[in-house]
Amino acid sequence: MKRIHLNKASRVNFATYGMVVAAYLVLQLLGSMGMLSSTMRGQLVPICAYVAMALSLNLTVGVLGELSLGHGGFMSVGAFAGAVAAAALPIGSDGLRLACAMVAGALVAALVGVLVGIPVLRLNGDYLAIVTLAFGQIIKSIVENLYIGMDGKGLHADFLNNTMALGEGGRMVLNGPMGVNGIQKISTFTAGFVLVMLILVVIFHLVGSRAGRAIMALRDNRIAAESVGIPVTKYKLMAFVISAAMAGAAGTLFALGQNTITANKFDFNTSILILVFVVLGGQGKMWGSILAATFLTVLPETPAMRGLADYRMLVYAVVMILVMLATNSPAVQDFVNARLRKKKKKEGAGQ
Repeated sequence: MKRIHLNKASRVNFATYGMVVAAYLVLQLLGSMGMLSSTMRGQLVPICAYVAMALSLNLTVGVLGELSLGHGGFMSVGAFAGAVAAAALPIGSDGLRLACAMVAGALVAALVGVLVGIPVLRLNGDYLAIVTLAFGQIIKSIVENLYIGMDGKGLHADFLNNTMALGEGGRMVLNGPMGVNGIQKISTFTAGFVLVMLILVVIFHLVGSRAGRAIMALRDNRIAAESVGIPVTKYKLMAFVISAAMAGAAGTLFALGQNTITANKFDFNTSILILVFVVLGGQGKMWGSILAATFLTVLPETPAMRGLADYRMLVYAVVMILVMLATNSPAVQDFVNARLRKKKKKEGAGQ
């Protein structure tokens, strides 16, 4: 019987899929046995949302090689667009309504990604980072001044001043700086798992495709890529928009797992936190982003960290540094490479 040999990238991809599936099954089993605390159960949806955010930003930072400091803005767009869509859609099934809301959040975030990406992606390095940072603040300001209401005639929107007159039975959905209140919590851990798996499939297939190789060529040497005819703006915009759409879907998942969301939840600190997930996990390493996002989302809520009171954030910072050193240490990478070479030799000897 002929054996199927997978290259290193394929083995890493399947290992990442397996890690996510195994984590989902273990947590589902523990939940069914009543071995998960209420705090941990409440963290499952945010963990999935932050993992999805870390993966989407890693596509921009790790695969494309561009530094973005406004990823929280795309999460905000998806969160509010998804929350409004979920409130407006006349769908009885919570699962179907969540799926439609996530699609709506992804599409709106992708549209915003196109509008932002066309002028912004002509910049590089620090200039791109500064402009994306400004974009995040602009989105926050827009949301804080946007009012959306709903009555029997449909949705009504107003900007800056809430002067809309809603009909009988009407209610405000997005109320400016007060955000969206009274959200029906329809996000589930299973939906988060499916979203993470879909994002992994999209990223791995993109990286392995012709377009993905062109994107990585731009990352490695833009001048050389341009010299062989690779359209820079096209492929940079492609990666940027796909990343924005993923962030929008993650934002919807996060929003529909909360009772209330405001624009302050998706500020500059959120963008930096997501960037920390990517840096600590390793740029371009999707499995690293998953581990870093999960660990650093759960860590502040553990009883041990809560008990440290004033020293909580200090210990959090120290742990982040240790994780970064561990995941990016040459010694760790040499150990992993040595294990892979040893395994490859065993496979070759067994043939």
